[in-house]
Amino acid sequence: MAEASERLISLDVFRGMTIAGMVLVNNPGTWSHIYDPLEHAPWHGLTPTDWIFPFFLFIVGVAIPIALGKFRTVRGDEQVPFFKNIYTKIVTRSLSIFGLGLAISVVPFFQFAATDAPDWLKMLTWLAMTAGLFLLLLRNFKAAGVAIAFGIAGVIVMNLAGYNVVPYNFDTMRIPGVLQRIAVCYLITSLIFLHTSWKQQLGIAVSLLLGYWALMTLIPVPGCEITTFNDKACNLAAWLDRTIIGENHIWRSAKVFDPEGILSTLPAIVTTISGVLTGTWLLNKNSPPYEGGVDAASADGVVLSGLAAKNPVATVPGSDKVAGLFFFGVVLLAAGYIWSSYFPINKSLWTSSYVLVTTGLALLTLATCYWLIDIKGYTRWAKPFVIFGVNALPLFVFSGFMSRMLGAYRVPGANGQPVSLQKWIFDNIYLSIAQSVDASLLYAVTFILFWLFLMWLLYRKRIYVKV
Repeated sequence: MAEASERLISLDVFRGMTIAGMVLVNNPGTWSHIYDPLEHAPWHGLTPTDWIFPFFLFIVGVAIPIALGKFRTVRGDEQVPFFKNIYTKIVTRSLSIFGLGLAISVVPFFQFAATDAPDWLKMLTWLAMTAGLFLLLLRNFKAAGVAIAFGIAGVIVMNLAGYNVVPYNFDTMRIPGVLQRIAVCYLITSLIFLHTSWKQQLGIAVSLLLGYWALMTLIPVPGCEITTFNDKACNLAAWLDRTIIGENHIWRSAKVFDPEGILSTLPAIVTTISGVLTGTWLLNKNSPPYEGGVDAASADGVVLSGLAAKNPVATVPGSDKVAGLFFFGVVLLAAGYIWSSYFPINKSLWTSSYVLVTTGLALLTLATCYWLIDIKGYTRWAKPFVIFGVNALPLFVFSGFMSRMLGAYRVPGANGQPVSLQKWIFDNIYLSIAQSVDASLLYAVTFILFWLFLMWLLYRKRIYVKV
């Protein structure tokens, strides 16, 4: 077994595996040629790609009791001091993450393809604003101000030079998104954790899952003859997205629903609560003490940097806890598949059966990571995932920016017509050495390895980006 003085790194590894998987599946060489496990299920069903987002929310939930445990007003019969400014910290972090999700879409605040300035000038402007955002995350406000000023100056230069700068169209901005859902789930689940016991949290989770099932099953959808889970438009979640958010502000590829929409956020909160219950159980006082507490890098997930650094003696599971994780993982997995006969497994709707199945898989994955790393001591293979795990947020945000930049920058193609830099790289390098589907996977692997190197540069200097 790992020595007590060592850091519990299995949570870092689990987080790193999850964010690496997310970046990998988001960046194929071409969307036309992808291996089936690296695609989402078309509607009902489950692929390994569909595991990733609920795993992320589960991990955020596990981090909450580690980071916020000392701020609780309820922990069994024990009264713990409560600091009112924790509300400000939770809300600020939630708004910051939500804003980052929107920034991925709107930076650099003009339409790249429609603006007729030279691509190099547009790209420099984009890079300056992106750098400013990164420096804001590092809380280097002076340098961030300089970078953003350069970005604004780039827009001014384009205007003074007579180029047509087309502003970003906020009327078609997608409001929901991955980071936006993480922000909402973190906010609501943190408040639930602060003021309820684990039994009450379990009750809330069960009520939300059953309530969501009832809402989706019993309430007829206006304008639809039949309300069915098999129709992407004629279900309550899709109708609410179109009605409240508006068709111009939901995911364009889906058109009639948003996979991170309003109503489906309710069961997503349950996924996060399941992580909270797991984290609380792992930190139970009946477990052996984990000397030195849990440091911020291990505990913060993508949202809680710094809150756990002064956490008192925490605990880690022994073999009995690992067995428990496996047991509950199998139970939830079975329960989810049984429920799927009545409420199909569907990632886009985040159905209740999907919550149970993916939570079961998350428990099994966490148990496996802990058994391999913290009990058996097999740690060498896990180092890349630790590097990803301690800086999951910048990896997700800035790999997203890079992907957009590669798709926006134009270069002459084989027939002289402009093509994206990403397509040029894929066509001229990867397709020359492999068939389409293998070349697409090779591009994605190269992309994630490039970001492993960048994250290693941060890791070796002990730079952990906080929000």
